[in-house]
Amino acid sequence: MIVAIAQINCLVGDLAGNQAKIIASANEAQAKGATLLLTPELSLCGYPPEDLLLRSDFLQACDAALQALSLAVPDMTLVVGHPQALNGVCYNAASVLQGGKVVATYHKQALPNYSVFDEKRYFSPGHAPLVFSHQGVQLGLLICEDIWQAEPARLASAAGAELLLVINASPFDLEKQASRLSVLRERAMELALPIVYLNSVGGQDELVFDGGSMVVAADGQVTQHLPAFETALATVTFNAGKLVSQPLAPALSQEASVYQALTLGLADYVAKNRFPGVVLGLSGGVDSALTLAIAVDALGADKVHAVLMPSEFTANISVDDAIDMAKRLGVRYSILPIGPLFEGFKATLAPEFAGRPFDTTEENLQARIRGMLLMALSNKFGSMVLTTGNKSEMAVGYCTLYGDMAGGFALLKDVFKTLVYRLCAYRNGLSPVIPERIITRPPSAELRADQTDQDSLPDYAVLDAIVAAYVEQDLGRADILAMGFAPADVTRVLKLIDSNEYKRRQSPVGVRISHKNFGKDRRYPITAKLDF
Repeated sequence: MIVAIAQINCLVGDLAGNQAKIIASANEAQAKGATLLLTPELSLCGYPPEDLLLRSDFLQACDAALQALSLAVPDMTLVVGHPQALNGVCYNAASVLQGGKVVATYHKQALPNYSVFDEKRYFSPGHAPLVFSHQGVQLGLLICEDIWQAEPARLASAAGAELLLVINASPFDLEKQASRLSVLRERAMELALPIVYLNSVGGQDELVFDGGSMVVAADGQVTQHLPAFETALATVTFNAGKLVSQPLAPALSQEASVYQALTLGLADYVAKNRFPGVVLGLSGGVDSALTLAIAVDALGADKVHAVLMPSEFTANISVDDAIDMAKRLGVRYSILPIGPLFEGFKATLAPEFAGRPFDTTEENLQARIRGMLLMALSNKFGSMVLTTGNKSEMAVGYCTLYGDMAGGFALLKDVFKTLVYRLCAYRNGLSPVIPERIITRPPSAELRADQTDQDSLPDYAVLDAIVAAYVEQDLGRADILAMGFAPADVTRVLKLIDSNEYKRRQSPVGVRISHKNFGKDRRYPITAKLDF
């Protein structure tokens, strides 16, 4: 028996487009000798459809698309993920299409309701396994979270499954690839059943689905592994109860995985939302440098516009380094000095600010002028503005509302500053596109004379560790102090995190790479008194 697994990139709501991808995969699979094609979780409508699932017309359209798909590929067995409404109840379903009709449908039993998942908002759980026969082999069908829980797989085994087929829309994070493999090995060995694990690929808002589909033998050994972060179609051969091993895709380093996740997330966000390109402020600093490199890798130099907006506080070497990098990557760049605009704002506000010293107000004015210029270019030419702030800055509010936060996509929103430097080193290891001085200079917002980030913040290694403990591990002050950090640093950082939720709530969407990003993962009240 030859099973084809289609690691495809679906778009939420694009029923016709997703259907076409499934049909094309079926044709390719048939050419490779496969008689059964496996597609990802909710492949027909894309994942996650969110509140589209509350619309009856959407569910009806999904039903019609499923029927049309069954007629379009009558001579092959397809497993297709889709939502299904029955008697006023909605299920996360997968149907077996055969001979031009739907012959069986499975309802996902384990519904995740944590982190970025809120499936219990939309779906009711199924309660029964589905085992169907194909070429004399009993196949058990599961959907994503089902394999993370023991019971659904156990029920499929008890119903006679000889091989488990698991379709998934499992988003990437730094720990997910290792956790998936651990779960699959555990489940395969406890049931003595081989597992075919198919994952979707592509960006959907802040989520990136990383593919990396795999096949695990009954003894827990990986016999096949598809590449991560790219579409692929592969065949799995199962003969006499055994899997035929295939070459494994090479493992990626953490830096390579994150870089590819960011690249794919940006590429798909721009393409799927039909932007002609992107525009970003290029400061000569490390964050905008990394953003530019990823943007060019994701979209091509012809779709990226870099804008230098120097002020009286901008060092000459910052301008020189920014121009150097733009030339290395072959992108269009513009230089729009903000000095005259800044002076105009100060003159207009002078009567109101009389007798008051230069402070963060004037610093933020510069950031907001830059934001206005970038948004003007976006409005005029249609390109989306990329913001360049990182997770460390977002955590403590070291960013300006309607200034450097103004834009459509915050590429580095979930990337700590310390990881930014590692990603720059990784990218330069492929080709030296980021000038070395950008990486080695002390970071600075350059909004006042002789400014550095560490004037306002602890060292980034300390800051990132405290933020990770508080935000990603949900540790309290006492637990963080027990890790050995200076009490003054802990008190200061935690206060900044708590007081800047209002800023983060207004930030653009950005690629999620951690298990707890600022967005769907972490939901804190803006109005609160957190003095416990």
